[in-house]
Order: sequence, then C-alpha cells, then structure tokens
Amino acid sequence: MLTDKQVEQFQKLYQGHFGKEITKEEAQEKGIKIINLMRVVYSPLTEEDFEKLKKSENLIKINN
Repeated sequence: MLTDKQVEQFQKLYQGHFGKEITKEEAQEKGIKIINLMRVVYSPLTEEDFEKLKKSENLIKINN
C-alpha cells in the first residue's frame, strides 16, 4: 500500500511523463505494480540460479 503522498507523487510523475491524468486508484495500482516489478528485477540471484545461468550461457556459446 502506498501512502497518500506517494500516490500524489506518482500521479505527478505519470502526468509529466505521459501527459495524462490518472485517478488515485489508478496511481495506487500502477505504483504497486512497479514496486513488485522492481522487487523481481532487482532480487539477488542465489548460487543455484547463478550456476544455471552460467550453464545456459555456455550452451548458447556452444550452439552458436
């Protein structure tokens, strides 16, 4: 849940970038979606995930 101040900031940023006003409800929803996306994108890799990534990169190099 975003605070009222965060929602207002998001509304201003959204309008500045897209030139469109959005409701508080839309700002709340979009803001939460962005936060969730950032959590996924910026979550650290486990050692197991890193090893899988290295193996898949090696397979790509071999097949090319």
